[in-house]
Amino acid sequence: MTGKVQIEADHAALSDTFASRRYFRKFDVITGHLGRVAGMMRAKGELNSDEVEVLARYMAMVGFTFRALSMKYLLVGRETGQFFGSLSIDTVDSGFPVFNELLVMANDAMQAASHLDGMPGAEALKRQMVEKIVAGQEIPTRLQFALSQRLYYEELQRGQMFWARNDPLPIWLSGMGDRRRYLLHWAVYDSQLNLPVIYLMEVEDSGRDPLPKDEHRWPEVQAQLMGQSLGGLKLVTIAKGFDAQFNDLHPKKLRRIHLGPMYSHAYTHQSGPLREVLAEAESPEGQDWALAWTVEELESERVTEERVGWFSTAEREIFALDPFGGRGVDTGATRTERSIILPERPYQVLVEKSPPGFASVRKFVVSSAGRVLSY
Repeated sequence: MTGKVQIEADHAALSDTFASRRYFRKFDVITGHLGRVAGMMRAKGELNSDEVEVLARYMAMVGFTFRALSMKYLLVGRETGQFFGSLSIDTVDSGFPVFNELLVMANDAMQAASHLDGMPGAEALKRQMVEKIVAGQEIPTRLQFALSQRLYYEELQRGQMFWARNDPLPIWLSGMGDRRRYLLHWAVYDSQLNLPVIYLMEVEDSGRDPLPKDEHRWPEVQAQLMGQSLGGLKLVTIAKGFDAQFNDLHPKKLRRIHLGPMYSHAYTHQSGPLREVLAEAESPEGQDWALAWTVEELESERVTEERVGWFSTAEREIFALDPFGGRGVDTGATRTERSIILPERPYQVLVEKSPPGFASVRKFVVSSAGRVLSY
């Protein structure tokens, strides 16, 4: 097998050296484009500067995660003297690594310091490799493996990875008195779909103490939001649950951004028109992909008063649902925008074929020079 991945089930192991390295190079290109797409959305007024900064951070974290995994599996398919497995990817639902890869990586990160303490330094390993090549006339595969593992643990020790759970953080937006407004953001790696999912919530705080400094409310908020961060839950369910849980916190806007699935003719076998488009495009290496980007958004429409206890009331949000064809009831969102990011050649084939259902999908077309166009 040369540069191909055997796809036999929902998950596949990239056990071939060339296929594995091409996969990571592909995602290096993809993650490099994501920040530019967010920048274009900011230029069109669809995202503000705080939201773009948050998204850029999570996208960078996804990139760092792939960089670490590329070091871990750099020598996959080579004889290294010990079996260390291969990257498992979801070939049907996402095109991303399976959830368990992130769990293992999180465990490795906790022990990174002890692993590095027991390893020779990078320079020492490089000197040994040179000696092996010059004096022994051998390919120093085992030393290469040792260096790749050292680089992997060094990446983990630097941090800033996209973990399975990325707990909520606050950004102050406005207000200093009785009403303060915050942007809360957090992210998870969906264990069912194997996809990164980012949440953004604008909240008004009418509590006595500022939310981030409230030693009682803030831990409760973090726990509540993480407990509700399930892909199967509708946004309106998450927002109403939060609204009912905290009488002095008022969710005004909630967004959920799904990064993926990633489609690639060489690595995935999702059904649908995109697979045919990528097959027909016959794109060169690095341009054989398309990435879905879905934004669900829920906005508060008005506020009502609800009695809580005998002598007090609390504000409750009434959320606006998509009015077209009753879809808001089904989606639990005010609006949902589906986009796709893809290189120029697959886009040209997509336009020529014009498959049903894609007319309303926004297309971000990216070039190797870094240009992003929106259609």
